[in-house]
Amino acid sequence: MRSLHIRKAPRDGEVAGADIIYGAHPVEAVLANPKRTVSRLWATKNALDRLKERISELPVEPEVVHPRSLDSRLGADAVHQGLLVEAAPLPQPKLDEIAREGIVVLLDQVTDPHNVGAILRSCAAFAVSAVVTTARHSAETSGVLFKAASGATELVPFVKVTNLARAMEELKSYGFHIAGLEGSAARSIESAKLKRPLALAMGAEGKGLRHLTRQTCDELVRLDLPGPIKSLNVSNACALALYAVSRPDEPQTKADRL
Repeated sequence: MRSLHIRKAPRDGEVAGADIIYGAHPVEAVLANPKRTVSRLWATKNALDRLKERISELPVEPEVVHPRSLDSRLGADAVHQGLLVEAAPLPQPKLDEIAREGIVVLLDQVTDPHNVGAILRSCAAFAVSAVVTTARHSAETSGVLFKAASGATELVPFVKVTNLARAMEELKSYGFHIAGLEGSAARSIESAKLKRPLALAMGAEGKGLRHLTRQTCDELVRLDLPGPIKSLNVSNACALALYAVSRPDEPQTKADRL
């Protein structure tokens, strides 16, 4: 097997930089995405055999390497499962190109790549139109984020903007109703009956929504939690909020109207 010599993954925001993606599900999703331009694929023999069972035609000739080569490149803690690709970043839509019939998730300085990856995965499950975050003070699109997203980055546009408040105002001009998730809000997300197109704004754990973000929202809503703990990890809160706004309206019973 060949030894593996690849450059360190570049920081996000560099136009010429490549996405470094590892793990079975993320790599399979990249290879199956016709919008991706894959430059290199490294795989252990066993991982390549499994990959070929799932994808008959690979877009690039794989380079078979020893597992230790991937460990050396990514670090001992990376669960690469014998697969690593280098690919050009996906082109992302402008705000005026985002589908307006669905839901958009706005992330206000959520910096943990594990959380953002999990949020993208939930967004893919609930058919979210896009995730919008800031170019600065946000999670880098790193291998950790791609792994946590488990392929969802190939399904949900991940749009970075310079100023979140201005982006929110632009979305409003396209008809989006913007609701901010806030634990102290007067109304629950279920009782608010939020209209579409809808954008849900979520802040980082601890800090929550910043003052200007909160002011720019059309309204604030909370998650009603019956237990003694009233705050959740932002990725869990996102999944619950998406479930709440995605449920069909249920007809009121006589007891509900009393």
